[in-house]
Amino acid sequence: MERTQWSILRWFRFDGRYYCLKNGTMKGQKAKPVRRKYDEDFKLQALKMIENGQSVRPVAQQLGVGENLLHKWKHNKLGNHSLLEQENAQLKTKIKLLESEREILKKALSIFSRQM
Repeated sequence: MERTQWSILRWFRFDGRYYCLKNGTMKGQKAKPVRRKYDEDFKLQALKMIENGQSVRPVAQQLGVGENLLHKWKHNKLGNHSLLEQENAQLKTKIKLLESEREILKKALSIFSRQM
């Protein structure tokens, strides 16, 4: 196997496999996937973004992590709480949703009442 400088190697993922580009051509070698580790602060920040009403997909794209990983963190965080705390969290998210719907309806009502 020939040795090459790391600066000219490019790795990309396609169809579940890692491929290496050397000088623009594909060697077709599998690379060992790199497993990144995230600290607790990063995880809590991501979960706070989700709890504040953002959906998982945009948060995952912003932070550069997989959606499944965020769901896993969310599940693990909920698993550490009691049933009462879980129900409380669900009710809080439902309240936020209902409040946002109410605000939308208020705006719609004011728009339609102006037109008459």
